[in-house]
Amino acid sequence: MPKFTSFSGVYPAMVTPFDENEELDEKRLRALINFLIERKLEGLYITGSTGESFLMSPDERKRVVEITVDEVKGRIPIIAHIGAIGTRVSIDLARHAEKAGVDAISSVPPFYWGFSGDQIHGYYADITASTSLPMLAYNVPMAALGFDIIKRIAGIDGMVGVKYTATTHHEIIRIKEEIGKDFVVFSGADEMAMSGLAFGADGVIGSFYNSMPEIWLAMRDAVKRGDMNEAKRLQEIGNAVIFFSLPRGGVACIKRAMAWQGCDPGYVRRPLGGFIDKAAEDKLKAEFRQLRDERQLRGVAFLDAL
Repeated sequence: MPKFTSFSGVYPAMVTPFDENEELDEKRLRALINFLIERKLEGLYITGSTGESFLMSPDERKRVVEITVDEVKGRIPIIAHIGAIGTRVSIDLARHAEKAGVDAISSVPPFYWGFSGDQIHGYYADITASTSLPMLAYNVPMAALGFDIIKRIAGIDGMVGVKYTATTHHEIIRIKEEIGKDFVVFSGADEMAMSGLAFGADGVIGSFYNSMPEIWLAMRDAVKRGDMNEAKRLQEIGNAVIFFSLPRGGVACIKRAMAWQGCDPGYVRRPLGGFIDKAAEDKLKAEFRQLRDERQLRGVAFLDAL
């Protein structure tokens, strides 16, 4: 099994390109992958919630994995999110991801019904046993994994870490102290990346790293050298864009911000979004210009391009 502790750094939770008819767009996907690699991002987390995986069929999710592996060609690590409510579906996606050639898999816990700790443990144990790939659990607000559950599932053979998207960052310290330094933690809350890194996360995975990777790469470097004032300044810039974007459709804003930099990932599937016409896009651009000028935001490539 690969040594998953070698996987660290800044990973975008990659968006999935769709055309104006909400169909998967392979050409745009390949261009997107190269756009992200060219910006020195250190890995990809694909077919997650930012990637609209729960709005896609299993076959579509598989196709995204296949295209991504083919286009990356081993240049950076790929973590494929294979989560679903049903264990059978997740195992099928996991086995496909292994065959396609990803480096690791990840999954949200089963959600919707109130699953017990035993059921959650069984879900992860069954999926992790189905492949030889390292597994990264996903602690996400809609189906939160408490510390006790994380500690329990950490004992599953092949479970090597967690994507920690909760705001209780004091538990990152507990994970490292009580589970072990080699148990990998990726901080998953974009707006708390500085906190996650300061509390001992090995890396960060986030949605807005697609559209403004330069902010989080610089922040990671600032934390690493102990310059917390600079890290805080960069976090504040990132947060200004995040909190401005979310009420306007977070994933849609990310995709438009990338398009304004020359890489168009297309549109968002309904009900999250859909086709954006020119008038709506012009209005969004004007609002972002106003944000940039009022907050004096500098060093954000997509804002500088407006």
